[in-house]
Amino acid sequence: MRSLLILIAAIGAQACQRERSFRNHHRHAKRQENNATIPIVLDANEQTLIDSFDNASISTWSYYYTHGAHVAGQNKSMAQWTADRWAEYGFTSRLDEYYVYLNYPVSHSLQLNYANGSTYTPSLVEAVLEEDDVTSYPNRIPTFHGYSFSGNASAEYVYVGRGQQVDFKRLQALGVELEGKIALAKYGGPFRGLKVKNAQEHGMIGAIIFTDPIDDGNVTEAKGVAAYPNGPARNPTSVQRGSVQFLSIYPGDPTTPGYVSKEDSPRADTSLSVPSIPSLPISWLEAQPLLRALDGYGTVGRTVNRTGWVGAIPDVTYSTGPAPGATLSLSNVMEDKTTWIWDAIGIINGTNQDEVVIVGNHRDAWVVGGAADPNSGSAVLIELAKAFGKLLETGWKPTRTIVLCSWDAEEYGLVGSTEWVEEYIPWLTNAAVSYLNIDVAVSGPIPGIAASPDLHTISRSIMKKIIWPYRGTTNRTMYDVWEEEDGEVGVLGSGSDYTSFLHRGIGAIDMGAEGGPDDPVYHYHSNYDSYHWMSTFGDPGFITHKAIGQYLALLLYHLVNDASLPLEPANYGADMKTYLEELNETIASSNGTVDLSALSSAITTFEASAAQFNALRSFAISSNNAELLKVVNHKARDFSRGFTSQGGLPGREFFQNLIFAPGMDTGYAPATFPGITESVTAGNFTLAQEWVGKTARAILVAAAILKT
Repeated sequence: MRSLLILIAAIGAQACQRERSFRNHHRHAKRQENNATIPIVLDANEQTLIDSFDNASISTWSYYYTHGAHVAGQNKSMAQWTADRWAEYGFTSRLDEYYVYLNYPVSHSLQLNYANGSTYTPSLVEAVLEEDDVTSYPNRIPTFHGYSFSGNASAEYVYVGRGQQVDFKRLQALGVELEGKIALAKYGGPFRGLKVKNAQEHGMIGAIIFTDPIDDGNVTEAKGVAAYPNGPARNPTSVQRGSVQFLSIYPGDPTTPGYVSKEDSPRADTSLSVPSIPSLPISWLEAQPLLRALDGYGTVGRTVNRTGWVGAIPDVTYSTGPAPGATLSLSNVMEDKTTWIWDAIGIINGTNQDEVVIVGNHRDAWVVGGAADPNSGSAVLIELAKAFGKLLETGWKPTRTIVLCSWDAEEYGLVGSTEWVEEYIPWLTNAAVSYLNIDVAVSGPIPGIAASPDLHTISRSIMKKIIWPYRGTTNRTMYDVWEEEDGEVGVLGSGSDYTSFLHRGIGAIDMGAEGGPDDPVYHYHSNYDSYHWMSTFGDPGFITHKAIGQYLALLLYHLVNDASLPLEPANYGADMKTYLEELNETIASSNGTVDLSALSSAITTFEASAAQFNALRSFAISSNNAELLKVVNHKARDFSRGFTSQGGLPGREFFQNLIFAPGMDTGYAPATFPGITESVTAGNFTLAQEWVGKTARAILVAAAILKT
């Protein structure tokens, strides 16, 4: 895969049914391993952790989280319940509060006005299902976009594909007028907020974003599969809610960029990170008439010839429009509010309190349910706390401190985790070893991980200790299934709570299990992401929840217990070489030149320092030298801070990691060596050369920390 291509979507028909996927298929050096089946051998503590996980109790935790509204800033009782459960299992627990800007839906409407004077009015409502109790709750959450703009818009409209910058360039090349029109975009490709941003920057005055069954693989009604609740295909009325913050510019509270949100914090203008045009989400069923009204006008979808342009909605051509006289009237009324949010925090102090491992999952959801996103992870964290409580009862104490975090307001833009990191950054810089993220723990049966390179080895090793229930089999390890289905550790971009940690130089991993093209469709950010869907289709018996929880528990155990930190800084060397190859290919396909010799030299220096580090660590272990081992562990803890030592990326100072970052026009999917890569993509070769120097210096800072 080429560097230019890593800026494409993180989703496709052969991926999962959500925008953020572990399987981003970013090419990197695969490690050679002996793949022969080896009997699983667990020590006594590992066995205690494994045995402590019970799928029945995970189901109980899931039921609690999925039967009460918990939109950000409206879930304090659930935050306290989470902290109380952790306290029962031996964690010192508390709530950390932040005073942040959010907005909530008041009313919305949409009407299609045909040229002949007739109209069509979408309901903008998901169907109530008798089989699924939460879909009829009186406090169920309306369909809306978080951080969307309050306003009205009435105009002709244009179908803009997935709303990427290249889609808009194609429309301009086709002579389609955009100024003053409303954008109709399909989900997939870039983060939804960037679709709205791109429309806004092209002079459009509103945006409608619809779900398309093209993203559902082979599990569709058109292919003869019954729709939920009668089968595993998508319910045609499902709507994907979500934030429209400009996630690749700045996550966190838009009114406090770069500093923590407290009641007396100064408030900044939000225009750089949230839209100034209204937007609404819509189902494919109610988008169908809007698309059909454009048939025969503008350029037909096949001729547009853009990736992901044509979807799978029946009887439409995905033409660009506009259709003369066909207009949309859009109204979106939101309540802007500065309000409290609550992060639940649980701590077990280790012997070495200057070494800390943080585990996080967000708690807020756009719907009453949220069985997969986020509460599969929330339920797993309660069970993980229970498992470590059992281990504490044996007299065990961790070498390193454990911090559990249940974040609020992740869905609006990683708000709870970003504000927490901004408050505690001095402590985290000095003490944080790694951040372990489990957001959507389960939306399907296929395990996946994305991680910083130092965590690759331990993350794969632990997979071999977990029995993974998979399509009726019970004798395969997580590693077996992962290798068969994908076998790649993804590169971290953004889209979940690891982001703030990664961009302050703290290594991270994101994990979960998701569906493939033949698995039940996961109704992302819909009312149908419910306990009923999960227990019937997503993970009957909650057996995958149990397995991913066991994986997280053993990974955490080794990170906080092993005398020698199980991090491998040297893995960065091989991966950076691959990123360099991709960068060379991107430059070769451009119309400019960039001298990468300083970057290549810095990577070579890093590899030499990593080799010295490995030799020192081996000597510390073999000589049983505790003081030397502490020095080595601190090097492993600290070296990745170097990658953030040169300031933030151009135009988005929050993102400080110069090895990988969310793509400027993706929001989720990663760009590697982003300062250089995106400058080349933009045709600014002078800026690219400047970022070669900065990136090389960052790598040398990391190398110097490792050097002995």
